[in-house]
Amino acid sequence: MLLTFEQAKQNILQTSSTATLPEHETVSLTEALDRITAAPIISPINVPRFDNSAMDGYAVRLADIEQSRTLPVSNAVFAGDDISNLNWPIGSCLRIMTGAPVPDGADAVVMQEHTQATEQSVTFLKEIKAGDNIRRIGEDVKKDAITVAKGQRLSIPALSTLATLGIHQVSVFRKLKVAIFSTGNELTSIDKPLSNSSAIYDSNGFTLKLLLTKLNCQIVDLGIIPDNPNLIKQALITASKQADLIITSGGVSVGDADYTKTALEALGKINFWKIAMKPGKPFAFGKIGNALFCGLPGNPVSTMVTFYQLVQPLISILSGLEPLTMDLTFQVRTATDLKKSVGRMDFQRGILQVNANGELEVMSTGQQGSHITQTFNKANCFILLEQERDKVTKGEFVTVSLFSALLK
Repeated sequence: MLLTFEQAKQNILQTSSTATLPEHETVSLTEALDRITAAPIISPINVPRFDNSAMDGYAVRLADIEQSRTLPVSNAVFAGDDISNLNWPIGSCLRIMTGAPVPDGADAVVMQEHTQATEQSVTFLKEIKAGDNIRRIGEDVKKDAITVAKGQRLSIPALSTLATLGIHQVSVFRKLKVAIFSTGNELTSIDKPLSNSSAIYDSNGFTLKLLLTKLNCQIVDLGIIPDNPNLIKQALITASKQADLIITSGGVSVGDADYTKTALEALGKINFWKIAMKPGKPFAFGKIGNALFCGLPGNPVSTMVTFYQLVQPLISILSGLEPLTMDLTFQVRTATDLKKSVGRMDFQRGILQVNANGELEVMSTGQQGSHITQTFNKANCFILLEQERDKVTKGEFVTVSLFSALLK
C-alpha cells in the first residue's frame, strides 16, 4: 500500500531531525548571506546608542513651554556633536537636527513644521507631549539581547541590523554537501549535441543544480550515470563518502532498467518507495552510510514537484534551519474545471489572479502531465487537491499555495 503524501513527508522530517548537523564555521558578514546561524547572535551595544532626534526641529523642556510658547534659541546640535559641555540655559530651546544627540533635560523635540521662527526666537504652534520625536536609547536593539536566534537564515535585513551593531563575523553551519547525478542511457549533457534520435537533454541535473544553489548548498555533481547497475552502485558509494545528502533523478520507477532503487537496497536502507502523490509517485527515500538519499522521478515536472514539496524541507533541517511554520495556504474558487481521480494527492500548477469582481481565483495552467514543463513557466502557485477528491468543477473552492522564492 502506498504511503500518503503526509506520511511520506513526516517520515522524511522525523528521520532528518535525528541527523547530525554540519560543523560550525566563522565567516565574515560579507560572506554570510543566506547562511544558517549556528549560535544566537547577541548585541554588544544599544541601538540607538543614545537618545537622538527623529526630526529636524527644536529640543524643549516642557516646563519652559508652560511659561511661554515663544522661546529664544540658545544653541544648535548636529549629528555627531559632542554635547558633554553644551550650554543650554533655562527658558530657551535648542535647534536640533535629525540623528543629533538629545541633551539631558530635553522632554521633546518639536518638528520645525510645527513652529514659526524668527532670527531671535521660535514660537511653538501645536500641543507638545513628553517624548515627542525622540528616539530612545535601545529602542531598536537592547545591549545583550538576542538579535538573531540560532538556526535562522541570515537575510539582507538581518545582516544590515548586525552591521549597525558593529558585528563583522558570525558563526554559521557549514554548507550542506549534496551529491547529485542523473541516470539513463538516453541522457545527454546540455552542453553537448544529442547523440541519436532518441536522446534527450539532462534538464533534471541542470535544474537540481539551480535549486541547490538557491538553497546555498555545496554541490558534488557526479553528472550522468548510464543504466548500468555496477556504475550506479559505484556512484552511490562515491556520493555517500562525499556528501550529507544524495539526490538522484530517474531509476526509481518499475521499469527493467530502473537500477537506482535496487542499488540502494543493496548498499543501504530504503525507508519508503512510491507515494500516493501526483506527479511524483516513484519517489524513494533512504540512507547510505551517513548520507540520506532521495531518489526523484525522471520526468522533469515530477522532479521539481517532489524536490519542492519533500526535498526542500529536508534540506532546511539538515542545514540547521529551525523548523518552518506551515506553508501559507488559502481557499479560493477555481476559474476552470480540474481533472482529478481519487487515490493520490495532486499538486497541479495554477495561476492565482484577481478576477473582474476583485476576487481571488485560480485557474489551471493547462495540461498537467509530468512531462509538460510549460505548466511551471506559467504558474505562480500549486493547487492542492486532496487524495480523496475527485474532479473539480469550475466555481468550487480549492486550496492553493503560492510558490516560495525557490521557484521565482
